Amino acid sequence: MLMDRQTTERRAALAPPDDDKRWKIVNVTMRRNGYSGHALIETLHTVQNCFGYLEDRSLRYVAMSLGLPLSKVYGVATFYHLFTLKPQGNHTCVICTGTACYIKGSRELSTAIEDRYSVKPGQTTKDNELSVLSARCIGSCGLAPTVVLDGKVLGQMTPAELIDEIEEVV
Repeated sequence: MLMDRQTTERRAALAPPDDDKRWKIVNVTMRRNGYSGHALIETLHTVQNCFGYLEDRSLRYVAMSLGLPLSKVYGVATFYHLFTLKPQGNHTCVICTGTACYIKGSRELSTAIEDRYSVKPGQTTKDNELSVLSARCIGSCGLAPTVVLDGKVLGQMTPAELIDEIEEVV
């Protein structure tokens, strides 16, 4: 038990990457979970909510603080589509590429966005207004092809309808 307490105290003593006050929120999340590895996903969510994305130094700090290998932290951050390693635009469009959506036209949706905004999934427009992402499946197969635009699920989309929806928010 003494070893666990010493380890927790040592991890708690790690200095954040800079003096930004948002790190206090991240540290509260880790402390609430005893700086345990099982707090990884919750901690990554906190970092992303505070900073908007997961940058390299954030991932390194979380790995050291939770006593996890950096490879595991990167693995989790890149596995889940809700995490992003790049700054996002003011609006986000997630195109489902699951089997049902793919068969019913998600590729055409991606092409329409690329033609109109010159961005592919995984990219953000130069004016930082729109980030386009893809997800393996968002679980709305009955509405295929499906898009999530700023958190709103849009089903049975055609390329023209999608562009119209994006134009309304951008």
